Amino acid sequence: MIDNKTIVLTGASSGIGFEALKLLAQGKGNRILAVARHVDNIQYFADNVTAFSCDISTQEGVDRVFQKAEELFGKIDLFYANAGFPYYEEFNYADWDRVDAMFRTNTISPIYTYAKYIRHLNGRPGILAYTVSAIGEMAMPGYALYSSSKFALNGFQQAIRLEAPENLQITCLYPVATDTNFFKVANAVEFEKPFPVQKPSHVARKMIEGIEEGKERVYPSGLFGFAKVLMGVAPPVRTVYWKMETKKLDRFKKKLSVYHGRIQERVDAAVEKGREVGGTLLEKEREARKDLTEKAAKVHDEIKDKIHGV
Repeated sequence: MIDNKTIVLTGASSGIGFEALKLLAQGKGNRILAVARHVDNIQYFADNVTAFSCDISTQEGVDRVFQKAEELFGKIDLFYANAGFPYYEEFNYADWDRVDAMFRTNTISPIYTYAKYIRHLNGRPGILAYTVSAIGEMAMPGYALYSSSKFALNGFQQAIRLEAPENLQITCLYPVATDTNFFKVANAVEFEKPFPVQKPSHVARKMIEGIEEGKERVYPSGLFGFAKVLMGVAPPVRTVYWKMETKKLDRFKKKLSVYHGRIQERVDAAVEKGREVGGTLLEKEREARKDLTEKAAKVHDEIKDKIHGV
């Protein structure tokens, strides 16, 4: 168990982060800054946990996290950069902002955090932990942007180990698909999860144990480790696996097409209804104008009669 540490944990309100928060909060003497965009469910989590609402996808956000932690603790013994999110989709569009949002959260933010943390430590011992993902070592259909953001982070941690100061421990987590809100965030339309799927409590426990033991990399799924070796000596195994996952994407695309078709039907029906209502209102407006015109003419004639009568 990790004890007597000052800790910053991002992405703390759900999934692996929330399970890690549970474990870290149990550590004797630990004090934790739990960071997330929405902190309602961790606002009063424990006496040794301070919830902090912040968007870490910006430089200003990461700077605020360090400032808050330094105000609370003075020093940060463990910084666990866990925050991240996926898309599940066919990448067939041109949307700079959508790509940018993914990389700012999943890649640029943890890279910038490294530089900030080195400066913060100033030679003191510290631990930097990243949630990378197994998908950062093997790309998957439907996760082109997510895979690339994690491949970039994996490349960064690999390179930075060659130049990181000796006072810094870097531990990286490589979970397979984890049964969290990950899949609800990835797409509003339900889709099939990639194989295999693990519980977030198991993944978090393995990560905390790995940090405590000073591991460089943590692979919660033994099956993934075995599969890497098997695919290395027998590449056709990877091809078969990719085909299986590609079929899931194909089924999702068909489902998405039906979903969009139903939405379009509703939109068309609403437009038609709007036209009918608009036509009815226009007819009533015409009748009202005609009525007012007739009344105005009648009043005009009455006034003329009275004037002539005078």
